Amino acid sequence: MRLTIRDIQKMKDNGERIVMLTAYDAVSARVSEAAGVPLLLVGDTLGMVVQGHDTTIPVRLEHIIYHAEIVTRVTQRPFVVGDLPFMTYHISPEQALRNAGRLVQEAGVGAVKLEGGEHMAPTIRRIVQSGIPVMAHIGLTPQSVNEFGGFRVQGKEIKTAQQLLRDAEAVQEAGAFAVVLELVTAPLAQMITEKLDIPTIGIGAGPNCDGQVQVFHDILALFDAFIPRHTRRYANIGDMMRAAIAEYVRDVQSGAFPTEANSFTMNDDVLLALRQTEVNGSGDR
Repeated sequence: MRLTIRDIQKMKDNGERIVMLTAYDAVSARVSEAAGVPLLLVGDTLGMVVQGHDTTIPVRLEHIIYHAEIVTRVTQRPFVVGDLPFMTYHISPEQALRNAGRLVQEAGVGAVKLEGGEHMAPTIRRIVQSGIPVMAHIGLTPQSVNEFGGFRVQGKEIKTAQQLLRDAEAVQEAGAFAVVLELVTAPLAQMITEKLDIPTIGIGAGPNCDGQVQVFHDILALFDAFIPRHTRRYANIGDMMRAAIAEYVRDVQSGAFPTEANSFTMNDDVLLALRQTEVNGSGDR
């Protein structure tokens, strides 16, 4: 049985650290579930780590639906959250609700995530009132990377810190069941966590959030365009994959693979009959 937003709230209430990881396909989803990850995010980071873009902005709703449907189909227990991509919820609350509904209905996610704080509160409220849980996302919001002028830490100055506090309170009041704090100074993230009743999920926001989210490809060193400071590499699967594939290339080129052990035999009588048929056939021609 899948976890619910109530289960996630209980984690915060009981002081249990919440673990969230991105997943984009059957392999990442199954491995993450087997490892005990309770929350899976089908994030628009797929634009960078799967599609090869420099930002998340080119990701379309159809991409998220496609990948999220895979993740929900192959898992049974994790609570799955789907990202609403750039410009799929900005025009109006009605547009946001329509697209959130598609993610839930077509991909089977349990909730949607959208970026923005105080100014997005009416949109969050509209979606939640229609029965769709919303995970908010404040701090560095990658879909606004052009506005920020890059991936910059948020909340260093008094004005921006105060705004983030207002953002956090606004999304909670609007009905968000949790909020992601991305690239927020650690002391401010702690203040927000202590202030809110809903769980905070940090990424580059220090150790005192209620939980953490990381990108699947980052913690396994599968994405090497750059290494974010906020991540930790738990295995260098990327190097292992490159070494394994290079060995495969060498074996095929040298004739070391495949061998008889990788091949399938034929009954000797059938082979003999086949050869005779070929000889006779050649003679007839």
